[in-house]
Amino acid sequence: MKEISPSKTYRVLEPGPIVLVSTMDNGKPNVMTMGFHMMIRHDPPLIGCVIGSWDHIYQALRKTGECVIAVPGLDLAETAVDVGNCSGDRVDKLQRFGLKTRPAKDVSAPLITDCLANIECVVVDGRLVEPYNLFILGAKRLWVNEACKEGRMLHHLGDGIFTVDGGRLDLKERMVKWRHLP
Repeated sequence: MKEISPSKTYRVLEPGPIVLVSTMDNGKPNVMTMGFHMMIRHDPPLIGCVIGSWDHIYQALRKTGECVIAVPGLDLAETAVDVGNCSGDRVDKLQRFGLKTRPAKDVSAPLITDCLANIECVVVDGRLVEPYNLFILGAKRLWVNEACKEGRMLHHLGDGIFTVDGGRLDLKERMVKWRHLP
């Protein structure tokens, strides 16, 4: 075994697929790419998201308390990387990258219709924002795009290296302790 810096821990405990986060602030939509998130609870569904104070969306999320988390498929891999490489304070990223949107039902942030799924969220706990940039979001609505042909998701391992979802392994019959969960 070879020891490496603990600062690289995120490369082995990758939290989930790369997502796009959209907000609306003063009538202006914005989007960013995010890789640091986690499910916290099933019911009610809570999601933890780390969004740094250096990100333009950070201020909009603090101010409005709402966002949309959109899950892109592999077909949007290059777009997701490109969205993450520029700032919404200088460019309209939705327009620049041709992302299609539609209004959400419960939040002002737009749904990104090119994505596999969209989750309308509101900040339910901001106590960890100051020390850790950690927003606790409550999922209000979940939209799934059944028209997407590409269903594989993208997972960031650091330094621009990604893994892609592949096949599935169905072990439902062995999950006897968790059958009560939806």
